[in-house]
Amino acid sequence: MKKELLNKISKKEIVVGVVGLGYVGLPLAVEKAKAGFKTIGFDVQSHKVDMVNAGHNYIGDVVDDDLKEIVSKGLLSATSDFSFVKDVDFVAICVPTPLDIHQQPDISYVKSSTEDIAKYLKRGTMVVLESTTYPGTTEELIKPILEKGSGLKCGVDFYLGFSPERVDPGNLIYKTKNTPKVVGAIGEDALEVIAAMYRAVLESDVHTVSSPAIAEMEKILENTYRNINIGLVNELAILCHKMNINLWEVIDAAKTKPYGFQPFYPGPGLGGHCIPLDPYYLSWKAREYGFHTSMIEASMMINDRMPEYCTERAAHILNRYKKSLNGSNILVLGVAYKQDIDDCRESPALVVIDLLKEKGANIKYFDPYVSEYRCSKGKTHQGEKELTKDLLKAADLVIVTTAHTKVDYDFVQQHAKFVFDTKNAMKAVVNRKNIELL
Repeated sequence: MKKELLNKISKKEIVVGVVGLGYVGLPLAVEKAKAGFKTIGFDVQSHKVDMVNAGHNYIGDVVDDDLKEIVSKGLLSATSDFSFVKDVDFVAICVPTPLDIHQQPDISYVKSSTEDIAKYLKRGTMVVLESTTYPGTTEELIKPILEKGSGLKCGVDFYLGFSPERVDPGNLIYKTKNTPKVVGAIGEDALEVIAAMYRAVLESDVHTVSSPAIAEMEKILENTYRNINIGLVNELAILCHKMNINLWEVIDAAKTKPYGFQPFYPGPGLGGHCIPLDPYYLSWKAREYGFHTSMIEASMMINDRMPEYCTERAAHILNRYKKSLNGSNILVLGVAYKQDIDDCRESPALVVIDLLKEKGANIKYFDPYVSEYRCSKGKTHQGEKELTKDLLKAADLVIVTTAHTKVDYDFVQQHAKFVFDTKNAMKAVVNRKNIELL
């Protein structure tokens, strides 16, 4: 089976399947197709399927012309019929792995997708989980489901591995194609073949590890590392405000050291799909072993509290002008979770908005990338179409929650009564008389 698959990879005869056409799955499907492999994407959302088949892009990191070209050449198609699995040689699972209402891992999408794959799994297929999850998922959950549902044996009839996604939306340098890839698999043959498949597609290095659990823990480490360090600077931001010290200047000074220091920056909380969520996966799994991840959990507590802290700071600013938060008009600049993207997943700005509303504030928002968003309760919030002088002047307070570079911050400073900048987005603005930093 190994020789057969390696031969098919070298001749680009492998048919690729990608389950989940979101921020991870669609860029991966596009790169597979661009490399010359016939690719079939699957998604339960029919509108995504229709858009892909029409060559219409909906992901920022995918080049519109690339998508149109590979669709027109027949290299990429999409379906909502799981039976497509019987026609592919490689399946990448790229479905969401959110937290439930109790902040525990929700792997229902992974489980249900795997069960559906098992129904149509044929001998000689590679299955790779790319969704971020807790260490042990591939071997403890995926493997038994595939074997039971298909009647096939892992390592003999099919290969199974884990390769964590490393998508960084909005990154202008590192995309799916040139970001180094980590691969772990069950068995040496599986590892060799799955790694060869990624090497045939990507320009970057493919780093192999000895097991799927290593690869799963590696991804958790990446994001927990960021979570802890952001928690550190968020806590220092609170302390520095009390001490009347500009933490942003402190960090700029510290990062002049050429070794031993990596800069992280404070903000209104953590956003995106992975960094705020992954430590919860590790903490949850650790309890199985009677272990409490005290340092990790402490950073999570700090980061989770930042939206509330920002709301309190906003109230204090308004109080200086004899204004109550209740009944005040607040303009929020930016609802995406990071600058220059249209992704609102787990955005702390949305939590800040909800908290301000709970206190009775009247909220408007402007985001050049996000015209509307849907909150957790299903209600749609419309953004302002344009950042105007009148819009700024009407606000008792402007809060910058995302550092979009498309915003004219000099214009904001000139016409706003007061600005609470939680991201240091206005660092280049000279006149700072009405600006307060987090």
